[in-house]
Amino acid sequence: MSALKSKRLTIDEAVELIEKADLKLLGKMARERKKELHPKGVTTFVVDRNINYTNICWVDCKFCAFYTHEKKEDAYILTFDEIDKKIEELIAIGGTQILFQGGVHPKLEIEWYEDLVEHIHRKYPTVTIHGFSAIEIDYIAKRSNLSVKEVLERLKRKGLSSIPGAGAEILSDRVRDIIAPKKLDKDRWLEVHREAHKLEIKSTATMMYGTVETVREIVEHWNLIRELQDETGGFRAFIMWSYQSDNTELKRELPTISKTTPNQYLRYLAVARLFLDNVKNIQSSWVTQGSHIGQLALQFGANDLGSTMMEENVVSSAGVTNSMNQEEMISLIRDIGENPAKRDTAYNILERF
Repeated sequence: MSALKSKRLTIDEAVELIEKADLKLLGKMARERKKELHPKGVTTFVVDRNINYTNICWVDCKFCAFYTHEKKEDAYILTFDEIDKKIEELIAIGGTQILFQGGVHPKLEIEWYEDLVEHIHRKYPTVTIHGFSAIEIDYIAKRSNLSVKEVLERLKRKGLSSIPGAGAEILSDRVRDIIAPKKLDKDRWLEVHREAHKLEIKSTATMMYGTVETVREIVEHWNLIRELQDETGGFRAFIMWSYQSDNTELKRELPTISKTTPNQYLRYLAVARLFLDNVKNIQSSWVTQGSHIGQLALQFGANDLGSTMMEENVVSSAGVTNSMNQEEMISLIRDIGENPAKRDTAYNILERF
C-alpha cells in the first residue's frame, strides 16, 4: 500500500488491485486519496435536469433501451416551448444546469442546434448548458460538412458551456464493435473531447461497464482518460455506471451476460479513484446503483453525488427507476459525517448546508 502511494499506478497494478485486493482495503486507500484531494470533507451535488430533446437515433446501440427510429409512433423532437417548460420547472426548484442530449437524429444540422442553444442561453442566462455527447457533435459535423472544431466553436458562441462524456462506454474498439458497431471509435471520442478542451470547453469522462469488456479493458479505458487529462486538463469529473439490461437488444443477443454487483461497482470505483490521479472529481452513480450504494460510494472514493436528476429517461427505459431530491442528498451526505454543498457545473460551491 505504501509503495502505491509513492508513484502512479500502472495498468498491471490496477488490474491486480481489482482482481485480488481486499474490498475494505480498497475502500481505505480510496478514502485516503479522496481526503488528499478534498481535505475539507465536502461532498457536492448539482440540481439539474436531463433533457432528451429527441429519442430518434440511427446509431442503434445494442445496450440502449431509449432510442427509436424516425417513423415510429413514439418518435419525438421536443419543441422549444416544451423545452422552455422543462427549464422553468428546473429554475423553480433552484436548478442551475441542464444536461442536454438526445438520440443522434439523422437529419438535424448545425443550424437547428445553434438556434436551440441560442434560444436557451438568451431566455435563461442563469442556466448552464452542459450538452451534446461526442457522437452527437461528430455526426453534426459530418451532416453539416464541418469539422468538429467548427461545430464546437459555433455552439460555444451560441452559449454551450461544456459537454458530457456520454458515448464513451468502454474505450475499446473490440467492445464497441460488439455493443455499438455504428458508433464512433475510441480515438474519435477522444479527439472530440481533445478539440473541446482546446477551445476551453470543459467536459466529463464516463464509463459504462458490465457488458463484454475485460478488467484490463476497463483499466485501459481509464488510462486513455488519464493520458488525455495529462495533455489537456479538460476533464472536470469522472462518472462510471453499470449496464442496465432490461429491454435492450444486447440482452436478447447475449442473455448470459451476468448482472453486475455492488461489490464490482465499489471495487472499480475505488481503483478508479487511485488510478485517475489527475481527475479531481468522481461522481457516485446512485441513479444506477440506488441511494444506499450511492452513499457507500462516498466511502470508496467518490466526492460528488452527481445530479438530483429531476428528469431521467435513458436508464429508466432499461428498467431502473431510482430517484433522490436535494433534501435526501443532504441527509445521505451528513449521515456519513461529510459536509453537503450544492455546486454548479464547474464545481463552484453555490450553497453549503
